[in-house]
Formats: sequence, C-alpha cells, structure tokens
Amino acid sequence: MNPEIFYVYTVYWILPFFYALFTTFALMYFLYNLLILFAGFVLKITALFNKKIKLFIDGRKQTFFKLQQAISEKDEVIWMHCASLGEFEQGRPIIEKLKLKFPNRKVVLTFFSPSGYEVRKNYEYADVVCYLPLDSAKNAKRFLDIVHPKLAIFVKYEFWPNMLKELNIRNIETLLISGIFRENQLFFKGYGAWMRKSLTAFSHFFVQDENSKQLLNSINFNNVTVSGDTRFDRVFEITQQNNKLPFIEEFIDNKYTLVAGSTWKEDELMLVDYINNKASENEKFIIAPHNINPKDIADLKNSISKKVVLFSEKDDKNLSDYQVFIIDTVGILTKIYSYATIAYVGGGFTKTGVHNVLEPATFGIPILIGPNYHKFNEAVDLVKNKACFVIDDSKELSLHLDKFFQSDELRLKTGKIAKKQVVDKTGATSKILEFIAK
Repeated sequence: MNPEIFYVYTVYWILPFFYALFTTFALMYFLYNLLILFAGFVLKITALFNKKIKLFIDGRKQTFFKLQQAISEKDEVIWMHCASLGEFEQGRPIIEKLKLKFPNRKVVLTFFSPSGYEVRKNYEYADVVCYLPLDSAKNAKRFLDIVHPKLAIFVKYEFWPNMLKELNIRNIETLLISGIFRENQLFFKGYGAWMRKSLTAFSHFFVQDENSKQLLNSINFNNVTVSGDTRFDRVFEITQQNNKLPFIEEFIDNKYTLVAGSTWKEDELMLVDYINNKASENEKFIIAPHNINPKDIADLKNSISKKVVLFSEKDDKNLSDYQVFIIDTVGILTKIYSYATIAYVGGGFTKTGVHNVLEPATFGIPILIGPNYHKFNEAVDLVKNKACFVIDDSKELSLHLDKFFQSDELRLKTGKIAKKQVVDKTGATSKILEFIAK
C-alpha cells in the first residue's frame, strides 16, 4: 500500500460525504481530526506488514527530536515542505538561492513521503531534513513552536488544514510555489468551503499556468502570479554541472544508447521484448528501475537474453562487452541521461503517471513515454510539440525506436525541440526570489 495515496484518499474522499451531513467549520475540523487519528492508527497496523509504510511511521518518530536538537529560539528559519522527490526538485533552486542570500538562516526541509526523504535526507543545503508529522492540531502547534519559521514554502500542493490554520493564526508568511490547480479539486466544489478556508494561509500563490490563476481568482484569491515551474530552472542548471560518468562511457563504447529511466514492470516488459527480439548488436540499453529491491532487479536481469551487467557488480568488469546495464542504485539517473541517444521515461502505464520528462529533455534528447501523462503540463507540452512520443504497446515502442535509430537527422531535430521547451520556460525561480526580497 502506498502511504501517500491511503492518507490523501482518506482525507479528501471521505470528508465530502460528511460535509453533506454537517456544514459548520467546527464540525468539519472535528471530523477531519478524527480521520487523521484513524489514518494514523491504520497506518501503524499496516506498517507491521509493509516496508514503505514502516518507513513512513518510524521516520516520523524522530521528527520532533531532530528539530529540537537543531533549532534554537534565536534561529531565523526558512521552512520548505515537499510531498516527495519530484516536488523537492521543484523547490531545490529556491532553497539553494535563499541559502546563498541568507547564509545565517537555518533551513528546515520536510517530506511527506519516504521516497523523498530516503533519497534526500542528507541534502547539504538543509540544516534539518525530516518527515512532516501527521496533520493533527497538536502536531501542527508543536512543529511551529519548535521551528518558528520566518518563511514557510509549500511546493506544488500539500494542503494540510491544521498546519495551514496554525500558520495563519501566527501570521507567518507562507508561499505556494510551482502550484497547479485543477477544476476537480475540492477547493472548487460547492461543498469545498472548508478546504477553501485553508488557502487563506497563503500570502501569495506562484502557479505554473494561467488556468490555475483563473481557478484561484474564481474563488476570490487574487494574490496569484503565473511564474511557471521552477523545475525548468533546476533541470537547466543540471546541464551546467559536471555530468561525467566514466563507467557509463566505458559501457556505451560510442554506440547508440537507449536510457530507460524510472521504469515499472509494465515498461520493462515492453523494453525486454524489444531487447530480446528486435535489438541489433549496435544498440546499448541502460535501464534504471523505479524500484530497486533485489528480487525485482534479479527478475529483470533474468528476463533478458542479452549480456547484462548490474551497477552493483560493475567493478572488475569489461563493461563494453555488455549490451544491457541495469542501474540498481539511486541518485545518478540525471547524469546518465546526458549520455542517451534516446530516452524512455517510465510510469506512463501506472495510475500515478509518467515520471520526470524534463531531465532527458534538458539534454536535447527525444523521449518516449506511456499514455498516462495528461496531468503533467511539461509532458503535455513536449508531446504537443513533437519532442516526446506516446506509445501504447510493444509494437509502437519498436516502431519509434527503429525510426530514431535509422535517422540521425530526426533525432537531432527532435532533441533540439525538447531542449528549447526547457530553455524557453526558465525564470520562475527569479520571479519568486524577487517577491521574497521585497
């Protein structure tokens, strides 16, 4: 079970039912807090059988201790909250610029999800990295008593009513950055008044698109700026860093290379079919699965009939002898994309949707994805501009790979479009920083 999905669905799908029965804010807060207690209890039981939820529960046991050890009453604090790893990448350019501008201020970085915290728990620009406690009224007050931020920044979404209510009461400047709103959200429903009230905590909304601004305006929030998505700034910065990986260069050996990032089993079945039955010896494949538990990695390796090497066993190997490289580690996919001839980004066959298409796009690489991408504006735009192509099955994957393999001109043209999509949309970070500096 995914803890984020369980928690959010409990809160946001059950509450509207109760709203039909009870209409006062006081009763809604009472019901909300009951649901938080219920969700916490169920998650603790589920943690006995689920490793990810165990991380979700156990990690939160350390939150207040970590904060008390690192933050004093005299500290000036900037607090940023991210749901998970993707939102962290959106918030990262803001944090790093603020840390340079205000080196004496402490930075507290919180995550909701283990998939964000576990990867970035040692992030060097934050003085404390921890989980956000479950959103009870008591936890919200205790958290803000300890952290006492001068500035609170929420990335993209994560609207926790008790925390926002307490931020509002304390008159703490609170920003939403890279926000995106959709008409089907609770704020824009007739029964959503209680959740709309939570939005009054935000001093300003920095949103990705005009539609989000219009939706907020429709419920009388006019403190909105269309700044764009800070991820474009982040991925553009990646191209300016050292992305050299000698072991990847050795493996590729100057051959045409498909890099498949953040893949799920649905993606891998198609990729393996192509590798086993259609790939030529002049093609190389790097697969970086979303989940890297040993059993799944072993199953993937055993399903491939070509020579396969894992990242964990690469030492003392002549990597150029292998045709498939499976990356059973985290943190290096972005650099690996810089070596790709073409990229496949996974997740497009799952309910949650495609993963980060901007990382390969920034390197000027044609991109292939699955069909579930419509809730990600950057993917929609790349598809619309023919820098990214949607596949529905193994046959379409093979057709696109063959087409790009046979035409250098097509690859270069498509890659230029992808890169231009990134470059043209940079600048959100500077707009937000200008507002903060006022």
